Amino acid sequence: MTADKQRIQSIDIVRGVVMVLMAIDHVRVYAGVPAGGPSPGVFFTRWITHFVAPAFVFLAGTSAYLYGRTRTRGELSKFLITRGLWLVLLELTVIRVAWTFNFDFRNYLLAGVIWVIGWSMIVLAAAIHLPRATVGAIGIAIIALHNLIDVIGGPAEPNALLRLLYFGGNVGPLIILYVLIPWCGVMMAGYAFGAIVESDRRRAICLRLGLILTALFVVLRFVDVYGDPRHWREAPSPLFFIATTKYPASLLFLMMTLGPMFLLLAAADSWRANFLSTFGRVPMFYYLLHIPLIHVAACVVSLIREGRVDPWLFGNFPVAPPPLPPGYMWSLPLLYLVFAICVTLLYFPCRWYARVRPKHAWLSYL
Repeated sequence: MTADKQRIQSIDIVRGVVMVLMAIDHVRVYAGVPAGGPSPGVFFTRWITHFVAPAFVFLAGTSAYLYGRTRTRGELSKFLITRGLWLVLLELTVIRVAWTFNFDFRNYLLAGVIWVIGWSMIVLAAAIHLPRATVGAIGIAIIALHNLIDVIGGPAEPNALLRLLYFGGNVGPLIILYVLIPWCGVMMAGYAFGAIVESDRRRAICLRLGLILTALFVVLRFVDVYGDPRHWREAPSPLFFIATTKYPASLLFLMMTLGPMFLLLAAADSWRANFLSTFGRVPMFYYLLHIPLIHVAACVVSLIREGRVDPWLFGNFPVAPPPLPPGYMWSLPLLYLVFAICVTLLYFPCRWYARVRPKHAWLSYL
């Protein structure tokens, strides 16, 4: 049986869903629309994309387990280390240029989601030599307990290592947006989950996990004492009940997003959504294409609206661009129109690559 025939359709569909949602947020960046706000339209344009990173990282761990089924632990460990280093390199070079369309490496580098997936793979490369249940237990413990750091309190000025591990921030020109804790725990939990997706009971287990995590999120958010206390009762809008901390990802953020992910996995087990599964089969290829495509689309929109390509579009995106020019911000209908066009265009190269990739082993790195 070929590797392509062994794929689990529900995982590809869920991963395809989050890849599509990802494009909304990245169009939003170039649209100049703020990352959340008091109006429901702006709030949910950002909030719906929170599901992307947790599912992306968790399922990367699951994919590592599935990839290792026909390989020794040594072979899997070597693959995870080399692919992890490759992803870190891509984040700091190709992806950085795609985001910015500039080469100001001296002043701006971003440690984003691909960066943390790469380092988490390297951590997982060591962890897989432990029993699978132990890997899962460690991953869950990291997810559940890391917010104790906020209770205890951290150093006033974290050093570079602590910024990398948990606190984030600047280390020279590098802006650490995605820290290793808790994301390595999410990937480790995803790796342990790999054995469940092989089970005949995976749909029932996913449904149970999804309901439990979602219910626990509601309870802990209502109590509001641990995992991301935000004093939501004092907020100006009830929407703040579901406003959780992503940087670093809090326990409640991960419960709020991973719970629905499990529910979607359970539902997708009976779907045949070829459009979505096409993206889910080639997530890294999609990722490398979608940022420059969206960036070019934003330049085209600027040319149509302003008669020129606004210099703002060559700033240090996504986290350190220049101040937004007056009158630049797009309307939400325009944002979603550009998003729909870009996702449609991405389907065709992704469909081609999904057919080609199984024929060449070296393409597993993309």
